[in-house]
Amino acid sequence: MRLKDNYLLLTGASGGIGQAIARELDKTGVHLLLAGRNREKLESLQQNLSGEHQLIIADINTPDGRDAIVEHCQQENLKLFVNASGILDFQLYEQQDSQRIESMMMTNLLSPMLLCQRLIPTLKEHQEAAIINIGSIFGSIGHPGFTAYCASKFGLRGFTEALQRELADSSIKVSYLAPRATKTDLNSSAVTALNEALGNTTDSPEQVAEEVMRILSGNQKQRYMGWPEKLFVRLNGLFPSVVHGALVKKLPIIRQYAQR
Repeated sequence: MRLKDNYLLLTGASGGIGQAIARELDKTGVHLLLAGRNREKLESLQQNLSGEHQLIIADINTPDGRDAIVEHCQQENLKLFVNASGILDFQLYEQQDSQRIESMMMTNLLSPMLLCQRLIPTLKEHQEAAIINIGSIFGSIGHPGFTAYCASKFGLRGFTEALQRELADSSIKVSYLAPRATKTDLNSSAVTALNEALGNTTDSPEQVAEEVMRILSGNQKQRYMGWPEKLFVRLNGLFPSVVHGALVKKLPIIRQYAQR
C-alpha cells in the first residue's frame, strides 16, 4: 500500500507504542495526524520527526474529542487509520475500581469502535485504504489479574474480525495486531515484576512498530507477536483446558503481585 504523501491518523500517538509507530511511519513520507491528549508529549514527538505532520489534541473518549478528530480527517481526506489507544490496569477483578473498568472499556474498545464508524465514509473515498487496531495477546487468552483488560481486548478483536468481513467488498483493509508484553509506561511496577517472576519475554515498542509496517506492506488480517504466546493463542482456541490449567497453576504468583 502506498504511504507516501497520504494521510494517516494515529491515535494514542503520545504513548510508547504510538510514538514508536510514528517514528517508523515518519520514514515513509506519509503525513501523520497525531492524535492524543498529552500536548507536551505530542509536541516533543513532532519535533523529533522529519516529515510534515499535524497534531490533534483530543480525547477520543469524549464526543467533542471524536468530533475534532473526524473533522480534521475529513479535511485531509484520510486514507489510513492506526488505532494505538489503550490503557492497562493490573488488579484482581473483585478489588478493581469501577471507574478504571469503565475507562478501560471506553479507551480500548468503545471509543475506537465509534471512531472507526465515523471514519469509514472518508476511507471509502480511496481505491485503497486501511484500518489497523492494536490489540493484545490478552485479546485471545483470558489471564488472571487482567480480567477487565482482557474483556476490552477480546471485544476489540471481535469487532475487528467482524468489520473485516463486513468491509470485505470495499476498498478498506481491516487488520488486527496482537502484541505480547511490551515495555511501555502502561506497565506498573507490579506488572513488570510479575513478568519477571513468570519468565515472560517483553518486547520493545519498536518491535511492535515493525509489525505494523509489515501489516501495511502485506495482506495479513491478523498478526500475533511472540513465541510461545502464538502457540498459547492456538492452544486456547483448540484446547482451552490446557491453557486454563497452566494459568491456574500460576495463580498464587499472580495474586501475590496483583495485591501489591
